[in-house]
Formats: sequence, structure tokens, C-alpha cells
Amino acid sequence: MAALPFAKYGIEKLFLFPTYQSRAEYLKATGLEPPEFDRSRPPKTWFDPAAEKSTKRTVLYNCVLATDEKGYPILDQDGKLYFEPMVLSKQEAATVNLIPGGASNGPGTDQVPVPIPMRPLEPVEELIRGFGGIIGVRNTSIAEEGPTSFTHADRELIRAIARKLGVPIQVQA
Repeated sequence: MAALPFAKYGIEKLFLFPTYQSRAEYLKATGLEPPEFDRSRPPKTWFDPAAEKSTKRTVLYNCVLATDEKGYPILDQDGKLYFEPMVLSKQEAATVNLIPGGASNGPGTDQVPVPIPMRPLEPVEELIRGFGGIIGVRNTSIAEEGPTSFTHADRELIRAIARKLGVPIQVQA
């Protein structure tokens, strides 16, 4: 998938799979009852439908956000966010592990969730930390500023100001 035509966008635009914040959301989206929450495993809000059909015991995901043992993003030697690979058993990859009720302080919520696999960045994309530490993507081929040329209305306003100040304006053809 190519970079999006925006200067900045959310990291969720890179996700390879949908995420589910609650058991009810999963049921509504898939029509399937989610498996019971397993407290011995970390929470997992996504699943890979192709993993179950794999002939291999494990599935390799090349791009997940690099995080520390507490789930906080880590930076490379240049101070930038980066991806790292992740390997899961095919059973783990093929299932969700959703906390009952989507609780944020229930059993199992002290564990770091399983990272979500993402597509690789395009050459014009970079991971960024936005306001409040929210991680996003910046398209370096698109300037963040607004239009760089004057509109007709801008020119009329400048002319009106110049007339008011008695400054002569030379109009070029």
C-alpha cells in the first residue's frame, strides 16, 4: 500500500488487521463469539485469519512497533521510532485475547498487549511522536503548511491594505 496523501496520519493506517476494543465489537464485526479471556496470555486485540491455515508452527511479522518490556515505544540510535520483527505461534496469531467488558483495570490488564503487525513504511513515510506522545506517520513528500501561493482573495486584501496606507502597488501581468 502506498503512502497516504496527507502530511500526517494515525499509525492505525498501517495496521495489517482490524483491531477490536471489546468482545461485543468482535462479535458484531465477525459474527463469532470471541474465545474466553486467558489471563495467562497478554491481551490481543487483533487476529490473522490466514495464520490458522499455515503449514508452519510459527508466523513471522516483519513490522511491529519496537517497544520495551512495559509496552512503551523505544527509539533507535538516531532517536527515531522503528519497527522490529515478531514471531507468534500460529494458534496465537489466529486468535484474539480480549479482556471481558473491555475493562482497563481488570485481571490481565497489567500485561503489555501483543503488538499489532503493520505494513512496512514507504520511503516517504516516517514514524513520529505527536502531541501527548501519540504515535503517527508523517509523509515527508507533503509539506505540513497550507497553500504556499496567494489566492485571488489574498491579493485583493493586500491591495486594499496598500491603498489604505497609500502604498503604490505595481501589478505584473
